[in-house]
Amino acid sequence: MDSLTRKERPDRSKINMHQPHEVKYWAHALGVSKEELQKAVDKVGNSAATVRKELGLTS
Repeated sequence: MDSLTRKERPDRSKINMHQPHEVKYWAHALGVSKEELQKAVDKVGNSAATVRKELGLTS
């Protein structure tokens, strides 16, 4: 049975640039500005692993 009060865990393999709390989380986690994060996502897509590589970070 589904629970109406249980929240699903966020998918940490993708970066959702449409959710301000996720943008804040990822910018902090990757040590970049929101603008740098947006540029990387625009260039390589929303895969967290691919964005890390684009930013020169390891997974």
